[in-house]
Amino acid sequence: MVYHESSTPFYTFASLDRFPGLLHAVSTRRGGVSKGYLASLNLGHSVGDDLESVEENLRRLAATLGVRREDFVSPHQVHGRRIVRVGLGDRGAIIPNADGLITDEPNVPLLLRFADCTPVLVYDPAHRAIGLGHAGWKGTVSMLARSLVAAMEREFGSNPAEMAGAVGPAIGPCCYQVGPEVVAVVEENLGPEFLSRRTADGHANFDLWEANRCQLLDAGLRSVEVAGICTSCHRDMFFSHRGDGGHTGRFGVVMMVCGASGGDDEEG
Repeated sequence: MVYHESSTPFYTFASLDRFPGLLHAVSTRRGGVSKGYLASLNLGHSVGDDLESVEENLRRLAATLGVRREDFVSPHQVHGRRIVRVGLGDRGAIIPNADGLITDEPNVPLLLRFADCTPVLVYDPAHRAIGLGHAGWKGTVSMLARSLVAAMEREFGSNPAEMAGAVGPAIGPCCYQVGPEVVAVVEENLGPEFLSRRTADGHANFDLWEANRCQLLDAGLRSVEVAGICTSCHRDMFFSHRGDGGHTGRFGVVMMVCGASGGDDEEG
């Protein structure tokens, strides 16, 4: 990943930076106004933060990326695999009960929020279409990453072999221990190869990074960049639900296809 130093710092993926007209960014917990355990660039409205602080944080991120805060399209994330196609008419909306958004319309900035779960980014340069997904353990075992690619094939005619993918910062296999119930679901749906450090009482460490990478490859992608950054290990830079004991904020991932601004973009 490439770190961009600014008053509101962010990361990008080197493999996606090579595509002209594609905006993407992974925010950090730095550069905002939130206080205490939410310091400082918390983007989550439902974690006990002052709502005006969250709005200021969103405005700062938007200004850094050159987009309008009021244009962000976000889902109400529910740890499922529902993927929704959005467009210009959805700018500013909260899409109910979804964990993935796709679009082929320019100037529609997608924003999803994270604090250990896996960001999944997909770009189709042939159709200038994007997909952004949120995969915790439930989304991963329900194949959200594959669903994201399938939705883009269905909606845009995307060819997976021409698409580029990325797996963002998330809790790593070093830190993500799960209990016997989750181990059983992972083994049933994905197989045992994503589990390590098994214990006598049935616990094991789950590799969300590799599981989502393999799903994208199995869907037909040839290029998948993995951030390899554990959010729990790097709590100075990212919010971590597990690392912070459940009391934490949310960082964001933004994707947008850039296009010339027309009259609709100038309103408001």
